[in-house]
Amino acid sequence: MGTMKSTIAAGIIGWGWASGALAAGDALVVGNGQFGRLQTLLGATRVADAAQTLKAHGVAMTLARDADGVDMRDAFARFMGGIAPGDAPVIVILSGVFMHSAQGTYLLPVDEGQDIDAARVLTEGLALDTVLTVLARHPGRALLVLGETSADPRGGTYLKPGIGQLDIPQGVSVAQGPALDVARFVARDLPMGTPLVAAADAHELTVSGYAPTTHVVLRPEDIEAPDAPPVINPEPDHAAWDKAQAGDSQDSYQAYLDRYPDGLHAAAARQRLTAIAADPLYQERRAEEALQLDRAARREIQRDLTILGFDTRGIDGIFGKGTRRAIGLFQKKTGLVATGYLDADQIARLDQIAATRAAELEEEDRLRRAARAQLERATWQQAMADGQESSLRHYLEEFPDGQHADEARALVAQIDARRAKRAAAQDRRAWRRAAERDTSAGYRSYLETWPQGAFADEASMRLKEMDRAVQHDRDVQQAKAQEASLRLNPVARSLAEARLRALGLNPGPTDGKFTVQTRDAIRAFQAERGLRESGFLDEQTVVRLLADGLLGRN
Repeated sequence: MGTMKSTIAAGIIGWGWASGALAAGDALVVGNGQFGRLQTLLGATRVADAAQTLKAHGVAMTLARDADGVDMRDAFARFMGGIAPGDAPVIVILSGVFMHSAQGTYLLPVDEGQDIDAARVLTEGLALDTVLTVLARHPGRALLVLGETSADPRGGTYLKPGIGQLDIPQGVSVAQGPALDVARFVARDLPMGTPLVAAADAHELTVSGYAPTTHVVLRPEDIEAPDAPPVINPEPDHAAWDKAQAGDSQDSYQAYLDRYPDGLHAAAARQRLTAIAADPLYQERRAEEALQLDRAARREIQRDLTILGFDTRGIDGIFGKGTRRAIGLFQKKTGLVATGYLDADQIARLDQIAATRAAELEEEDRLRRAARAQLERATWQQAMADGQESSLRHYLEEFPDGQHADEARALVAQIDARRAKRAAAQDRRAWRRAAERDTSAGYRSYLETWPQGAFADEASMRLKEMDRAVQHDRDVQQAKAQEASLRLNPVARSLAEARLRALGLNPGPTDGKFTVQTRDAIRAFQAERGLRESGFLDEQTVVRLLADGLLGRN
């Protein structure tokens, strides 16, 4: 092998590789896919391909696949021993299932047939603090890339799912995001000399730690290709491998191995056979993966599913268990085999059905708004016809922000003023005390003493207003929590602002930052469509807003 100017430690947790450390070298790749009953979804194969891309650029690496705790420690030890002195980059790529506590974050080991529990994670997982300790010795040239796969292990008292908060040493860069996006970042931008921050932004990854805008981790001119091993007439081998990949089936890969048991791609063929054997939905998964759906396309699919009433647990472009379940339910309802994976025809069908449903929702909203406007006119006409205080108050209860609300309040205020003049002095004093306190208890006390008092109707109305205010606060808190659960990123929030602006509701700047003006626009949108008026994007509001967004789409 020629001289290497770069050292890479890549921990890749994937689906369907053979267990154990499979290769040695002066860099590290760890690939895990089986976690007892947990299964990772999409991303693992892409990250593996990304590692091969780096290797093809001359980057040396130690390889461990479906590694348990011992395998990961051995591979990491070999990586540490292979780091040469100098100014070459040191890169660690970890992609898989992570869990964290207040003290640290761990990459889960693989052990088929066993569940992942806290004790095994703490004792056998790869601790990110250990990785960061090594990277800290190479400031300005150390990069940690973390890709999360879709799994939800139970941590119990001690651990929680996910990466958590990292204590990043000075001079160490960290990029993280979904495994599929991490794979694209590593394969497309990392070896091309693209500045780290710009490359990560292009794939919607988060960068923290050492992150100057001009920082380039791996420069093409610093990468030397390894000495090519002697190969005698490799063309038939490559052609047979291309044919096997085109078939992408157990038969096609086995046919390649039958012809070239020690061929250039024999290891890759055996890996694919292992993956097919371990995954009953291999063909469906690979078909979706071949579409190379980017984050925007995945968000579009989640939006369509949400409009149709299938809960994806967020519109974030990450296909986790919630999205897979929603896809399966859609497939079942439309007479398809419920695999949880989509092909191009199914995506087109989903998009068409969602557009139709969006139009239906908009028509339902139009009819509802028309009916409510008609009801408001009739309620106001009745109040004006009989001139009764009860009719005016009924109008205000039903339409507190209605077209004639200010006029109704003024008329009620005149009635209250006249009543006050006629009220007995004692009644008036009792009411003044209740009004000054302006509490539910004060108004109830007044009504108990003066159930037929001159201010009884006003006291009852104030109690109803207070009850509605309390319920409104509860609704707002619930809607706020629901908006947080949607995990809307700045792009999605900007899209929501753009839709509100298109509807003439003036949400303020389209920058993904929800201000008071934005909340008022959301609240107005909810009021127009008969939704809970909270000013937050709960699920029903998102469905209606997204439905509006589909109507003008090609």
